[in-house]
Amino acid sequence: MGVSGSGKSTLGNALAESLKVPFIEGDDFHSQFNIEKMKNGIPLTDADRIPWLSKLGKQLEKQQRVGAVLACSALKASYRELLTNRVTKKKILWVYLKCEMKQLSLRMRKRNHFMPLSLLQSQLDTLEEPKEAVLLDGNLSILEMMHLIKKQLND
Repeated sequence: MGVSGSGKSTLGNALAESLKVPFIEGDDFHSQFNIEKMKNGIPLTDADRIPWLSKLGKQLEKQQRVGAVLACSALKASYRELLTNRVTKKKILWVYLKCEMKQLSLRMRKRNHFMPLSLLQSQLDTLEEPKEAVLLDGNLSILEMMHLIKKQLND
């Protein structure tokens, strides 16, 4: 979890491949309405996000037996609760990728994505940093992050 540009998809893909579990890309589940809203520089509201989070929660429920890696902003505690209300809480490891604004801006400028840089501050304003998560510096290499996550999974 983390704001746009923090590396969720890159890390999530690599981790899922390494663990041999499905990867769920949260962005793939946004409605066209939400995508258009973001493309036009309009921040999503809680009402916009709830159906999206519900879809993702159903995906996690479907994968509960084998496990999965989900890349999702999950900015608020209430969003994280909605995402996981269908799965066994003991089986969830939250990973929070934290980056400085300068790094996030650089990354977002280099990619082609519907989420514009102009909305980054709205995500940072919405973010409720998780108390129960593995906190990773988003500037670490993917291999370093995967090592730290796998260490947590094995504990």
